[in-house]
Amino acid sequence: MALSDDEIALVNGCISNSRKAQEVLYKQFYGPMLSICLRYTRNEEDAIEVLHNGFLKVYKNIHTYNAAKASLYTWIRTIVVHTAIDFIRQKGKFQTIELEKAEEPAIDADAIQRMSSQELLQLVQQLSPATRTVFNLYVIEGYNHREIANLIGISEGTSKWHLSEARKQLKQLLQTLQV
Repeated sequence: MALSDDEIALVNGCISNSRKAQEVLYKQFYGPMLSICLRYTRNEEDAIEVLHNGFLKVYKNIHTYNAAKASLYTWIRTIVVHTAIDFIRQKGKFQTIELEKAEEPAIDADAIQRMSSQELLQLVQQLSPATRTVFNLYVIEGYNHREIANLIGISEGTSKWHLSEARKQLKQLLQTLQV
């Protein structure tokens, strides 16, 4: 994954603590990273806190970025997701529940198709922090239950429970909207 000359200059500027380069990087990735933060938090205030903490980590660790391993976007996204998980963990929002097999509630695909992305985001934000985090990691980020368990310090069974709970709650929320 070769970086363009502009990206190389941007990364090198951030490594040199150039405020201008940091500002350009922030503006370039603000929108997509804020969207990620909003999926993991309940409100915009918390999302912005996670976003700012994530960018502080990006600036602090930019010297470790390796373009051969990941695109700049992917590297920053990983830091932001981990920062969101840390934020939720600090709030003590992970509960331990063991479940090996859960009934998967079916969610009406037509109902989801009729909703805007903003409406879907508002539904996801209504989930509890731990359930929302597992849902995002599994459904949006593509992690499996073992990876989620290792990432946030819960068992695979607990991860499966949170995913099942997210689906159940989203189904109920969708049904209340259609009544």
